[in-house]
Amino acid sequence: MTEGSDEFAQARMAAGALFVRGDDVLLVHKTYGDGWDVPGGYVEPGESPAAACRREVREELGIDRLPRRLLVLDWAPHPGEGDKILYLFDCGELGDERVILQAAELDRWEWVAVDELDDYVVPRLARRIRQARIAHVEGSARYLEHGEPAPSFEPRG
Repeated sequence: MTEGSDEFAQARMAAGALFVRGDDVLLVHKTYGDGWDVPGGYVEPGESPAAACRREVREELGIDRLPRRLLVLDWAPHPGEGDKILYLFDCGELGDERVILQAAELDRWEWVAVDELDDYVVPRLARRIRQARIAHVEGSARYLEHGEPAPSFEPRG
């Protein structure tokens, strides 16, 4: 095997934050792309996914919040964007902190019930958020592929 970079996966990485309030999760509405999403964005070169999550929350919401723990790791290749590895971190409950949206990219935020996610986000993101919410409640972490538990990693009950 040669050392050529074309022979190795070069996945893009993104990190998102799950904020909860009871049975609701925080979504932000982006002024571009698919509209609603969790706070977060792409990991920059040399940056860890946890650091990217903290940076994105600070930039998008005006809140400096350390991610508490990883909830899901989702391998989610996209035909138009290539291989992607998506991290979703538990950022706890959002209490009285004042949210200051990044006006250039976001125009509003909303608490959304988990059972209403399909009305807000694309199916793969709805699956990822639901799995993250389960992991949040259980105190676990989950490995996903396309937003669903990978067959060899499904929790046993």
